[in-house]
Amino acid sequence: QHGFTVRSSVAHGILRSIDRDPGFDWDGVTVVTAAEIPAGGKNTIRLLEDDQPALVPLGGRIRHVDEAVALVAAADERRARAAVGHIRLDVEPLPAIFTIEDSLARAVLLHGEDNVFKRFELHKGGDVEAALAAAAVVIEGSYRTGAQEQMYIEPQGMLARWEGERCFVVGSLQCPYYVHKALKALLGCADDGVVVEQAATGGGFGGKEEYPSMIGGHAALLARRAGAPVKMIYDRDEDIAATTKRHPA
Repeated sequence: QHGFTVRSSVAHGILRSIDRDPGFDWDGVTVVTAAEIPAGGKNTIRLLEDDQPALVPLGGRIRHVDEAVALVAAADERRARAAVGHIRLDVEPLPAIFTIEDSLARAVLLHGEDNVFKRFELHKGGDVEAALAAAAVVIEGSYRTGAQEQMYIEPQGMLARWEGERCFVVGSLQCPYYVHKALKALLGCADDGVVVEQAATGGGFGGKEEYPSMIGGHAALLARRAGAPVKMIYDRDEDIAATTKRHPA
């Protein structure tokens, strides 16, 4: 079957409901939300911290545009695509933050007392202030870099199938053990409950290190619910819009 993702169109908000259009024929269409995550599993994409949900739950907070909220699958690709457009998200908008300056000045979203993820202090050499005072010229500046898209040859794509209680996933990825670690937490299974295979990968450049855990987890949830193998392959627009990048700085 073909799987697709229902995504948020707002940057920040509270998810109030996920509604199916009653005028659409849902026969043969599988829909998965956070409520369908297996018992014993955890709604998270595990990497360093459990701070990113696999799917935003009802009452949960949406934290970026194109965040995954629900999944659909159908045997016919066009029907699955159409189903995405017939799912309505009721979201209560919240103020959004788009710059570092606003993040430092606004209410805390993450990470304790502020919105800073990590702090480093570097010491090298002797008395910095004395050296600056003795310098003939001191140049100060602020520099910004934009986000960078990896633009790998093939977009993100994963296929999942179940044999009994064991899940098999295969796709374009760089770090199979990242995916294995994430899927164990999401599916609530032991080490041998999920098998991850790396297909021939035509490029990654960091973009296929951790993100295949997300799309692989989504494919696994859909395949479990549908009772059939499910493949998810992003088109280029979705890949650019929704997946991780080298962030602006």
